[in-house]
Amino acid sequence: MRSMKIGVLALQGAFREHRDVLERLGAETIEVRLAEQLRACDGLVLPGGETTTQRKLAREHGLWEALAEYGRRSFPVLATCAGTILLARRVDGEEGLSLDLLDADVLRNAYGRQVYSFEARLPVSRPGELPGNDDGPVPAIFIRAPRIVRVGPAVSVLLTFRDDPVAVRQGNLLALAFHPELTGDDRLHRYFLGLVQAGKVSRSRKVA
Repeated sequence: MRSMKIGVLALQGAFREHRDVLERLGAETIEVRLAEQLRACDGLVLPGGETTTQRKLAREHGLWEALAEYGRRSFPVLATCAGTILLARRVDGEEGLSLDLLDADVLRNAYGRQVYSFEARLPVSRPGELPGNDDGPVPAIFIRAPRIVRVGPAVSVLLTFRDDPVAVRQGNLLALAFHPELTGDDRLHRYFLGLVQAGKVSRSRKVA
């Protein structure tokens, strides 16, 4: 895993917690604050936080278009909570507020304000899809979480909560409505690192 370099957007939000999990799994991490830092990254994490602040700082740092281009180039991206809002096509019914990479529509804070944060255990309904399926349901912490209200035909739903998709994948994009980095369960980070490794192998074959 040490050969993997994972960028974690470090403008605001829970980026340190993601770094801790990824480094515990053996990956090298880079705190990304500048566009040129993306060149060294085999994968990228968009952490939870405050989307308006993250969007504003990304634009001020010249990162916004670089993030969109990174996702379009098929590098794996893990987005959690606010990161999923940044990936989506429409936010609260509006376009132009996000990177428009994931064919999905979201509603911000749809599970309630921070005072209504909660933890749920999500059953794994797709055997073989996630590593460690035998470990039982996936713990998920929802903090001012977005609700995914529509997904396109290319989007696979991995986990649901009350029939709502809360973990989805579209090719190189893995988007979660919750915070896996706060639970102690690393299955989704391991799943993401598997996407990163597969992407590295694919790119090396193209070069060869």
